Parts: sequence; C-alpha cells; structure tokens
Amino acid sequence: EVEDKSEKERLEDVPIVRDFPEVFPEDLSGLPPIRPVEFQIDLVPGAAPVARAPYRLAPSEMKELAEQLKELSKKGFIRPSSTPWGAPVLFVKKMDGSFRMCIDYWELNKLMV
Repeated sequence: EVEDKSEKERLEDVPIVRDFPEVFPEDLSGLPPIRPVEFQIDLVPGAAPVARAPYRLAPSEMKELAEQLKELSKKGFIRPSSTPWGAPVLFVKKMDGSFRMCIDYWELNKLMV
C-alpha cells in the first residue's frame, strides 16, 4: 500500500497528469472499452504479415519476460492472441536496475504508409 501511495503521489506531481486529470484515470481496469471506430494501420500495397524471430534473451531476461507478461495479463492489459504478425521483445535496463520491456516494431514500421 505504501508503494502504491508513493506512485500515486509521483503521478500527481507530473504537470501533464495534473493538467489533464480526465485523461489519466485513477484506476486502470484493463483493456479499453470497445469503441465505435476501429483503429487501422495503413500498410503499403501488397505488404505481407511480418513475424520476426524472437531475440535471444539471457535467463534473467526470460524470467523477467515471464513475470511481466503474467502481471500484464493479470491486470487485464494484454490477452492471448493468434496472429500472423509478430515483433521481438527486448529489455532496456532502467536507472534503478529494473528492466523495461520494449517491442521492436521496426519491420512493421517499414511497411506503414
């Protein structure tokens, strides 16, 4: 609870969060609601789905990946998916020593109009 409170206080200290409270809800309850407009990424004509092979990860990174995916799934931010598209995951070490999960969409970005 102390950790949650300090995180909340830090978020409230961010000017943009303070200026636009309607955009930053207090409680994130998973995936956003279904909207009347469906998002679409426009691709170059004839583009085929890209599925890059995963990058090699150290055992510590594999453990971190499993933990982060489990946590994101538990919170409802992600869900299982089956798609011909795929992008590799990599980790960037943050200043506090923890890892930030990043997804390399470079190949997909090359196909965007």
